[in-house]
Amino acid sequence: MERTHARGIVDEMAGGAQALAGDVLGDAEMQVAGRVKALYGKSHRLASNAADATRGTIVDNPLAALGVAAGIGLVCGALWVWKRE
Repeated sequence: MERTHARGIVDEMAGGAQALAGDVLGDAEMQVAGRVKALYGKSHRLASNAADATRGTIVDNPLAALGVAAGIGLVCGALWVWKRE
């Protein structure tokens, strides 16, 4: 996941630089594209952090993770049956 995390940081920084360049040049399209790229990088980085935290929790306590997964499955199944009726 470190590679994904690093890629998110790079995209976030590149997007910030592009948005700043758009501000300096007065190019609205470049500003928006830079902000979008920065948000993409931030979401990528946050997703990587969440995946690492989830992986760590599962390794530390696999039975609790199994219980949570089973509970989510039961809730999804109950909602599916409820919607069908």
